[in-house]
Amino acid sequence: MNDPASTPRDSGNPVRDLPLPDLAGFTHRWVDAGGVRLHAVEGGQPDGPAIVLLAGFPQTWWAWRKVMPNLADRFQVIAIDLPGQGHSERPDISYDTHTAAAHVHAAVKALGVSTYWLVAHDIGAWVAFSLALTYQRQLHGLALLDAGIPGITLPDAIPTDPEQAWKTWHFAFHLVPDLPETLLAGREREYVGWFLKAKAFSSGTFDDAEIEQYAASVAAGGGLRASLAYYRDAAESAQKNHEALEQQRLTVPILGISSSHGSIPDMAASIRPWADHATGIVVPDAGHFIPDEQPDAVAAALTDFITEDDGDWAAAGVRTGTRTP
Repeated sequence: MNDPASTPRDSGNPVRDLPLPDLAGFTHRWVDAGGVRLHAVEGGQPDGPAIVLLAGFPQTWWAWRKVMPNLADRFQVIAIDLPGQGHSERPDISYDTHTAAAHVHAAVKALGVSTYWLVAHDIGAWVAFSLALTYQRQLHGLALLDAGIPGITLPDAIPTDPEQAWKTWHFAFHLVPDLPETLLAGREREYVGWFLKAKAFSSGTFDDAEIEQYAASVAAGGGLRASLAYYRDAAESAQKNHEALEQQRLTVPILGISSSHGSIPDMAASIRPWADHATGIVVPDAGHFIPDEQPDAVAAALTDFITEDDGDWAAAGVRTGTRTP
């Protein structure tokens, strides 16, 4: 774990003006990940199965703070900020998900991990899906949480029905050149706060401090540009996904985690056309931000996925789907 390519605490931090929260039992590291310096938070059992966690918009690795301690007794746990996210470098590069995936995988290797379970939410799941297409021999399994993955689970058209449009309207808005930057610069707290409150099952899921923390990450140098770039490069991500899928299917075990009030009602069903082995579950009383809203259920589902013990899911009140042969 103490790889010479990584550095502890604040050493090597490319976003020093952004407050750096600590999580008991976990250590901050920065690694050179294919020319981009990425931030990782690691802890748990060094000799246990490795689980890599990726968060999405508008969050950072901190989205997993309630899940990570529940996994640390049995697993080596690593949460990584994507390029442009949190305390990772915010370079002016392509943010298509295959490029981002190469940097994430390089970070995992730099931390001394050769094979791992990959768990990801929202835009993190976009990157994780593309990573699996390129590096599936290094993956034991893949868990995807409530994500409209470009070219895969993301609809081709943005719905205009008000009952649905509020969940996806920002995909089109983020594509407009310059306008989002003009409207959002200096108003990151209001924008980030809307997503966190509107898309959670309970509007009180996130307190003011958490909203401020995520907003500060987006507002920090290059953060807004990088956040928008994932959406602006989504068409390229979709094209590369389909090009890869013309050559192969996903053969690693996949767990699709949906929620009772999320964006994608059945993640597993959306993934199955491209995957040989998919399991679907639905977490009750949760909106889009499942790790924040139901961390115990998420941890139990992941533990079960890795250990193949259905008992933990049932105890957590999670409704399970069926495994495809």
